[in-house]
Amino acid sequence: MIPKKTTVKDSHIVKIAVERENHMAQLINLDQRHPLASKIQDICSGWGISDHQNYALQFCESNNQKYVTEKNRNEIKNGSVLRLQYSPSKTASDAMETLLNGSPQDKVKVLKELTPLSMDHTFALEFIKEKGLDTLIKMIEDVSQTNEEILKYSLSSFVELMEHGTVSWEVPENSFVARNIEIVRNFQNYPTSCGESALSNLENIVQCSSKHVLVAEDIKLQDILRLLQEVNFPVMRQNAIALLNALFLKADESRRRTIAHTISAKQFRHALNHSGNGLGTEMTHQLYVLQTLTLGLLEKRMRTKMNAQDQDAHEKIKELRRIAFDETNSQNPNDEHIRRGGGSGAGNVNFSQHYKKLGFKCDINPAQDFMETPPGVLALDCMVYFARNYTPQYMKIFRDNRADEHECPFGRTSIELVKVLCDILRIGEPPAEQSGDFQPMFFTRDHPFEEFFCICVITLNRTWSDMRATAEDFSTTFSVVREQIQRTLKCRPESLEDFRNKISLLTYQQITALRQQERTSKEECDSTASAIVRLKEKISPHILDLIKQQRLSFLVEGTRFAKYSRGTRTKDKFWYARLSPNHKVIHYGECDEKNIPTLEDLPKKLPISEIKQLLEGKECPHMKETRIRKSAVNLAFSITFENMEHSTLDFVAPDESIFNYWTDGINALLGQPMVSKQKNEDFDTLLSMEIKLRLLDTEGVDISKDPPPIPEDPENYDFCFES
Repeated sequence: MIPKKTTVKDSHIVKIAVERENHMAQLINLDQRHPLASKIQDICSGWGISDHQNYALQFCESNNQKYVTEKNRNEIKNGSVLRLQYSPSKTASDAMETLLNGSPQDKVKVLKELTPLSMDHTFALEFIKEKGLDTLIKMIEDVSQTNEEILKYSLSSFVELMEHGTVSWEVPENSFVARNIEIVRNFQNYPTSCGESALSNLENIVQCSSKHVLVAEDIKLQDILRLLQEVNFPVMRQNAIALLNALFLKADESRRRTIAHTISAKQFRHALNHSGNGLGTEMTHQLYVLQTLTLGLLEKRMRTKMNAQDQDAHEKIKELRRIAFDETNSQNPNDEHIRRGGGSGAGNVNFSQHYKKLGFKCDINPAQDFMETPPGVLALDCMVYFARNYTPQYMKIFRDNRADEHECPFGRTSIELVKVLCDILRIGEPPAEQSGDFQPMFFTRDHPFEEFFCICVITLNRTWSDMRATAEDFSTTFSVVREQIQRTLKCRPESLEDFRNKISLLTYQQITALRQQERTSKEECDSTASAIVRLKEKISPHILDLIKQQRLSFLVEGTRFAKYSRGTRTKDKFWYARLSPNHKVIHYGECDEKNIPTLEDLPKKLPISEIKQLLEGKECPHMKETRIRKSAVNLAFSITFENMEHSTLDFVAPDESIFNYWTDGINALLGQPMVSKQKNEDFDTLLSMEIKLRLLDTEGVDISKDPPPIPEDPENYDFCFES
């Protein structure tokens, strides 16, 4: 019997439906190798349309209504439904005609449609080419305009058009800047969305335009405070803090300190902390940026060595001695001589003993202890703040200290503690692009860093005592103290008092117990017994399969990714990707920052069979920009397609763990080995746990490396069994 001839499926041809209002849909085969224009002409002919050049295809999903172009046509998959619409150029031209000559009602209707259309890059270019952006600017600047709807949609359309980055922020004139400032300062007189758009515009002007000086001069910090106090709309509050951050970044040192001093006022702190309660990722990030910028003002002191001519710093060292040893404030005539390290009189010997008791490494001239940067003279500032404001606790440290090898050197440990705190809080480093490590407690008191130090230095002395530490245990003690601080910060204490209470519960004994528990759960089975080795070999495939299933389950749950444009993170823009339950298709599409979309909400699909290769790091096409942060490059990966050249699906993971899970999952789908560091850690942990579970019955039994020898044969085999 001759077998039937089977037709080979052409991967370049997709079956789609094309809709048109008030017409029956057309079912067609779209060859992706042929120009779109010729196919549009055929579709128009089917409906008797002669001016096919005025038409284009458009995606018609609820969250994807972009025009189909030669660049994005690879997003069309089998079963896609497209819509025949007027082309971007025709739509832009018609919109301009209405905006210039239409009635107010017609203008509102066009502007309402213009906002979502402006999100499409193809339409945005055509509208800008038609001088549409200039028209919107004039409509926004028109103070005589009484129709709030026109102003609202003009502003939102302008924001979306500028998001594409094709027009410089130098284009808007001073009058446009002044109009946005007026809207922000009188936000209560305008719709909420007007304030949101105006704040967004001003933030971009501050960041990207030479006109940032106008904003800095006319927007007062009290305006932002009033807005934060009176407005309950999350996006508007978020944009207000983003504007504050932009002003902070552009300001000089003096202006930054003025801003920091203003926002440290009680009413400002309360408004900022209120902003961080139960809100989204972007708000938390903006508050984290503000926290990093304000704490960053300590960098100058942190990187400043103590100057031998700095009389104020020398007076602070003397003050530490006077407070600790209850000396009078009268100036001792020997002080200056001692500070310079000279002298041999009895008074000098006493002062040297005092400085030694204070725990300075250089008791002859304690100024030498503040030459290392970091922490520089910031350590001295914190020590004096503690001595002045917490004198009883300061005195108690020396009263309780034993004069033996277990004595805690206050000077040396305080200097090291400030260095540790600067490292934990990343003082001197720019804000991370995606971090949300906002600590509300830093907006609850004046001098938050110094107050933070005071709590930590008391904890340090308690831990030193609990450990019965000596000078040789210095590094070990600080590893415990660092862990105490970091574990407490992970709880995000609401106030410094809350931090004090939480860290007081985390004693050295508690840290030891936690470490032991974690070590037990993670330790590797280091036995080299041949029986154990064979057992490992036997169960390793099962462990790998378990990890693979976990990775695929994680992909099925899906992840929200931040959008990147031109190598930089796009604020408040997200997209979501997840694997289908049958592990055959990756669904993806745009989303907001709160809701988790279902498979049906994600319009775009990528069949696993079409994946060609997984790229990571600098190999990714969207990581070619030289200005991209190293952290973003390390979290980037791309999927290349089998049939579409020069086309990739690009990701930037929020953190290293999600990066490892996704790259492992994709490699598993492609039949490639999982190679991430996280996979190795998971494998070792699970293997160790499985080995221990299987060896529970042998607990206490010494398992030798080699199997026991086989005993010699007995003299005879006449065994007798008695029942």
